[in-house]
Amino acid sequence: MAKIAVIGAGFSGLSAAAYLSEAGHEVHVFEKNATAGGRARQLETNEGYLFDMGPSWYWMPDVFERFFNDFGYQTSDWYSLKLLDPSFDVVLAGGRKMSIPTNYAQLRDLFEKTDPGSADRLDSFMQEARHKYEAAMENLVYMPGNSMFEFADSKILKQALSLQIFSSFSKHVRKFFSHPDLIALMEFPVLFLGAMPQQSPALYSLMNYAGLKLGTWYPMNGGFGRVVQSIVSICRNQNVSFYFNSTVDKINVHQNLAHSITVDGIELDFDAIIASADYHHVEEYLLPKEYKNYDESYWQKKTFAPSSLIFYVGLSKRIRHIGHHTLFFEEALYPHSVEIYKSPSWPAKPLFYVCCPSQSDNTVAPEGHENLFFLMPIAPGLKDEASIREKYFAIMIKRLENYLGEDLQDFIDYKSSYCINDFIDDYNAYKGNAYGLANTLRQTAFLKPKIRNKKIKNLFYAGQLTVPGPGVPPSLISGKIASNELLKYLKSKKYEVDI
Repeated sequence: MAKIAVIGAGFSGLSAAAYLSEAGHEVHVFEKNATAGGRARQLETNEGYLFDMGPSWYWMPDVFERFFNDFGYQTSDWYSLKLLDPSFDVVLAGGRKMSIPTNYAQLRDLFEKTDPGSADRLDSFMQEARHKYEAAMENLVYMPGNSMFEFADSKILKQALSLQIFSSFSKHVRKFFSHPDLIALMEFPVLFLGAMPQQSPALYSLMNYAGLKLGTWYPMNGGFGRVVQSIVSICRNQNVSFYFNSTVDKINVHQNLAHSITVDGIELDFDAIIASADYHHVEEYLLPKEYKNYDESYWQKKTFAPSSLIFYVGLSKRIRHIGHHTLFFEEALYPHSVEIYKSPSWPAKPLFYVCCPSQSDNTVAPEGHENLFFLMPIAPGLKDEASIREKYFAIMIKRLENYLGEDLQDFIDYKSSYCINDFIDDYNAYKGNAYGLANTLRQTAFLKPKIRNKKIKNLFYAGQLTVPGPGVPPSLISGKIASNELLKYLKSKKYEVDI
């Protein structure tokens, strides 16, 4: 039985810990923050509000189900899911609202009403997207990305070519749709998940299938925190040890093996390590420089997914005419994308997102109150000051008030913000990124940072800066991939496991 350290208790670290402990190894998880979940931590206030601090879209339910099935459970053993209908609302120019129905026949009607003839094109688009989703979930997203030779298998190579991994998502969308409202609807997931549509692989139309066909769900009675708690419980049931408020200061290496970690000044011995903390931070600050996979210049050349300006707001009244998820796309998508990826700057005419989970779940706000989560994607590395945050909060709350036709600011009884500096302080996030490495054409599959340290035999990486990429489902998968690679290494060393 090997003694394994996992650095970080986000979704990828929790996933890796669950798989490694299930295989019979002794697993210890070290987390610098007070609770598990990483970016999916929760904020509980004295005023009675419970906020999901990061992830709020429960897409790709089959990935979650597959994870829990691996441990003999179903998601329903741990939490109850609500299918949202409409899935989400999009506010367009002039205050027009496009509600995205869960029922596909109604979605076809919406497309046809918006642009005659587009319903049939939607069918064709979704047929392709379903193929990509199913093929990717079967093989590609679970590949470790060690080299291009993983595509040498004829079946996988054929799949990869058909999935359009190296062609443009933006061009792909425009093959099917020309109406600006429909283009904005189809392109928004990639903006929030990590690249300009022009630079994202057409593969990511699978996200349209995930969101528009598989539905948008919500974990009742607590949101994403319920998912985190469930995985922590699985780990604890398998005797995983957790250490919170425990900062890993150093990974100690001898003869190409990581033999220990230093935690708050104390050295602890381990047989292997999975680093699910920020990849750049681990290499730049925890490892001796001669053992890094990548130097600073490598990271500086990479395209990072957005950071975010987030506000957690409690209102002492209920709101009429708002759904669970609302995207404010009254302004054009392209200029905001440029301000994230091409010319990093605070946006002139921002797009943003509002989540109101208290419309679905009465446990996240006091009775008669409302829970609001504002998120505006921004470029990582920007100057982050309180005055700038407040400037954009004023913009977002005013646009929400104009849309709703009612006053909100006088009813705010809780407000806090989260932005670039907080991502750096809490997660050591490179340049304060919120989502990891952008899913660009040149940063996909085996072109992502490697999941294994090239010089240290028993050090592996997990999380949103390596395969398969940003988002909660990919992070769960990343933990599984990293654990599988580590288990192969341990098998080669013939570690005995007593189960």
